[in-house]
Amino acid sequence: MRILLLLFVVIPIVEMWLLIRLGSVIGALPTIALVILTAVIGVALLRHQGLQTLLRSRERMAAGELPAVEMLEAMVLAISGVLLLAPGFATDTLGFLGLVPPLRRWLVARLSSRLIVPDAARGFQSGPQVSSRTIEGEFTREDNHRD
Repeated sequence: MRILLLLFVVIPIVEMWLLIRLGSVIGALPTIALVILTAVIGVALLRHQGLQTLLRSRERMAAGELPAVEMLEAMVLAISGVLLLAPGFATDTLGFLGLVPPLRRWLVARLSSRLIVPDAARGFQSGPQVSSRTIEGEFTREDNHRD
């Protein structure tokens, strides 16, 4: 509930305050031009980094690996793109932070340590990757009741 309050009430108020403040300093038209410029630059960076992430994902799939990190990076890039397209400087700042590769990798590492990732060879894995070991043996089932 707090996140929804933040998203729909606090962020637009902060954005309006920043736009009014900057508009009073540099003027309305330069402020609008700056908002458009940040969106255009952000979309260009997003397109480039999204394509790189897609190519890395395809390479991992071709190698028979699960592209979990690349999928999380794509999710961060998509959220960054939405933030960049929203008019305002606070959301643009957050969007640009998602486009900085070291910051994005740090965020993805934090997210991936909290997620459960299915792996066909080992079943579900939670947190850091754990090496698997196969134990061979036989078992018999012994029921205590008789038919």
